[in-house]
Amino acid sequence: MSLAPPSLGLTSTDGYAHDWALVDVETSGLIPRRDRVLSVAVVTIGRDGEQTGEFSTLLDPRCDPGPVDVHGLTAERLRGAPTFDQVAERIGAMLQNRVLVAHNAQFDYDFLAYVFARARRWLPVSQRLCTLALNRQVDPPTADMKLGTLAAHYGVPQRHAHDALDDTRVLAGILRASLQEAARLALPLPLVACPPRAESQFTPKPPKTPCAYRNPGRLTPGAPLRQGMKVAITGETSCARAELIGRGVAAGLNMMGSVSHHTSVLVTNEPASGSAKARRAAAEGVPVVDEYTFLQLLSGVEAGATHQAPGPAPAIPAPRQAEPVPVGPGERPLAGHRVLVLGGAHPEASSARGRVVELGGSAAVNLSRSVTDVVVLTGGENDRRMPRIVELGLSVHDARWLVDPTATATVADTEAAGAEAPDTPVGAATPHVLPRGGVIDLPAPVSPWHVTASWAPQEHGEVDVVAFVLDEDEQVTFDEDFVFYGAPENPGGTVHLLTNGPAEQTITIDLAALPPSSHRVVIAAAIDGNLSFGDVGAVQVAAAPGNSATPLTHATLDAATSERTLILAELYRRGPLWRFRAVGQGYDHGLDALARGYGVDIAD
Repeated sequence: MSLAPPSLGLTSTDGYAHDWALVDVETSGLIPRRDRVLSVAVVTIGRDGEQTGEFSTLLDPRCDPGPVDVHGLTAERLRGAPTFDQVAERIGAMLQNRVLVAHNAQFDYDFLAYVFARARRWLPVSQRLCTLALNRQVDPPTADMKLGTLAAHYGVPQRHAHDALDDTRVLAGILRASLQEAARLALPLPLVACPPRAESQFTPKPPKTPCAYRNPGRLTPGAPLRQGMKVAITGETSCARAELIGRGVAAGLNMMGSVSHHTSVLVTNEPASGSAKARRAAAEGVPVVDEYTFLQLLSGVEAGATHQAPGPAPAIPAPRQAEPVPVGPGERPLAGHRVLVLGGAHPEASSARGRVVELGGSAAVNLSRSVTDVVVLTGGENDRRMPRIVELGLSVHDARWLVDPTATATVADTEAAGAEAPDTPVGAATPHVLPRGGVIDLPAPVSPWHVTASWAPQEHGEVDVVAFVLDEDEQVTFDEDFVFYGAPENPGGTVHLLTNGPAEQTITIDLAALPPSSHRVVIAAAIDGNLSFGDVGAVQVAAAPGNSATPLTHATLDAATSERTLILAELYRRGPLWRFRAVGQGYDHGLDALARGYGVDIAD
């Protein structure tokens, strides 16, 4: 059975033909380290688009199957099905030497990584492709990016939603159509490298409970410890380190793994040891006590003040958006336009994108189906995308167009006047365009939120997106509330990093599940290597109530020239509500300095 028509026309040399393994899993929940796989389906496709294999099976998870109303898999139906270790070899053989493809691929990949680890096996996947991320680049005219919506758009029949095998067959049709669109737009595929993952990394760990008390400040000589104080330990101790930490937590102290300006006291028997924590404590003036004194103080810890929980949520409010910069009475001539700026020095290009927003339009960072206009600055005519832009018949302008779009036209405009108008998503709400510093209220009680950052693909250097979950003192409550590529999920599972491709990463935030101590989530990006954000160019940030929903808002952010870290956005409490702010503040220092400012010393 062929899943690709003869007109697909993809060859092994054009960058769009691979050996694919399309995967779908149904699970007992959403957290891979805790929940289990109930069914799995794999369809393999060769470089010529022909199906080469198919396998699906129910699995006995030996646990509660979870939301039966979603997947329809009852305990009775799963009873007698094989366990994963009984089918792991067959599934592994189908994945070997192929690109794993899934809709929201990191979800399926993470579940497979855990289930292979529990079976004492490696997950044999070196690359994955997310059809959700691919379609965000293509940007088809759909109301959202759900599997069923894309299937309807691309004309792929869907018979049984949330059936693993049917979803995988639907995915095959979506992949075929998406690859055709990517080739038409000359988009690079958002392939993600998947390095081997050690079994120990997937051992389920009990979530760390956030400290319930506010930090009262530093320990003063002769005074008792108070609940909520941030305590760090360094060097050798007579008692086991785990025992000291456990006793401190039981007493209501906030036991930290690093030292910052907000640390209340450092416990060490060797203050002159020269450890990183001891050096930082000396630099910050943090008081130091030895282990014996700390144990004595633990017997008399005074009560602290708890974090204030927000009041009851009101009815869902209408979104409140910062007012756009006025350009004249009632003038928003670029409303409904999505404009891609090519060429120009970074300050000139940044100014042009800012002008687009002032005029009511939105600035794009990549070529997609939603782009309506292209502004060509100095050198932009040599951009590799120009031939494809001409083929697509998009309106092309020079910088004069942004002075007065209603009065300025170019030859390219005239030639493109008869071109087919860009598609408009049916039933989709238009995202609010925020300028730098713009704020919008998030509807309650929608959760979780997905904040996606995207940029132009880079030939040299990488961009890493990170998140900090902060308390009312603008500090992490504990070290693990720093989410990054090496620790992609905080202990409570409320904030998670998803890597969707080399030019897109997403932070998910379950606002409803954040503890009262969490007042702000800061999302930032950092450059790995010698590049700066001046080399990267604009970064687009979009906030959506779900991984496949239409964004509520987006902003296009430009740093200056030398910044290596960039605060993209923040979600913060305002009474019982949460707000989203587009920040766009850049710094010349690296990620380590940014992390230290929030109370995490990543050098420790």
